[in-house]
Amino acid sequence: MKKQLGKWLTILVPLLIGIGIIYYQFTTLTADEIEKIKISFEKANYYYILLSLVIACIGYWSRAYRWKFALNHLGYQTKFSTNFLTVCVSYLVNLTVPRSGEITRAALLKKYENVPFDKAFGTIVAERIVDLMIFFLFVLVGFVSQFDQIYQFLLSQNVSLQSLLFYAVIGLIIFVVFILIWIYAEWQIIIKLKKKLSGLIEGITTVYKMKDKWKYIFHSFFIWFSYLTMFYVAVFALPETAEISLDIVLMGFIFGSLAVGFSNGGLGAYPFSIALIFSLYGITNDVGTAFGWLVWTSQTILAIVMGLLSYLLLPILNRNK
Repeated sequence: MKKQLGKWLTILVPLLIGIGIIYYQFTTLTADEIEKIKISFEKANYYYILLSLVIACIGYWSRAYRWKFALNHLGYQTKFSTNFLTVCVSYLVNLTVPRSGEITRAALLKKYENVPFDKAFGTIVAERIVDLMIFFLFVLVGFVSQFDQIYQFLLSQNVSLQSLLFYAVIGLIIFVVFILIWIYAEWQIIIKLKKKLSGLIEGITTVYKMKDKWKYIFHSFFIWFSYLTMFYVAVFALPETAEISLDIVLMGFIFGSLAVGFSNGGLGAYPFSIALIFSLYGITNDVGTAFGWLVWTSQTILAIVMGLLSYLLLPILNRNK
């Protein structure tokens, strides 16, 4: 009973957060702003939206191609088609429960390529660690280049730099304590966890030991470059956003990426965060909201279509498995 309740909560809580954000966003818009959003959707140049989707598919391909280097290092020769299709399915599953696609991806690889789940999942965790490090680079560049703008906004919201530093130090201390406990503690629960996660750890360490690590790193940067390019191309779809500078695009991309984890696939949170960030640079709320929904909707449709097609193709292309 508790397990089922927990499962439903992981689905419903992010969904309710997304619906709540949508409700808040649209109840704060005037009738005139809502009408302008509708007009923005009608007059948008969908050629650029289509181009952004093509770039997104290239990112899917690169993610699948990067995966083979880690799997090869562990001694598993998997078909690229299987890697690609499982990646596409994972994007679809992530729309239901945030980050659940990673588990699905490893499970499908176990089913169709007989790669042990823990090792496959370990390589996926390694990917996420590398992705997180690259994303932090984007954040660093974005925040350094826009420090004055962000600082003035925080002051307007009565958030001091001292309080931010305080919470950052507290977070760092907690992280260090956790690492020390994990390394040195002889607690039975820690020992059991280490034993169970041995395959996972092997997968994580593949990045440092693999033969093709530089190719792996290249594709890691290329994936994030494709994400940013996908977002940048989309700004040309609306006349009001077509002239914005790259630094504004970068900030929108950063906060949009962060918003994806707050609800199912960024439902509600993604358009809201885009509108909020763009408003700091003088872009009206209706335009920012329209742009956010335009990008989110197109990318979500792509994930659904590619995911469903991939789920249908996997058993067809692996009939002998």
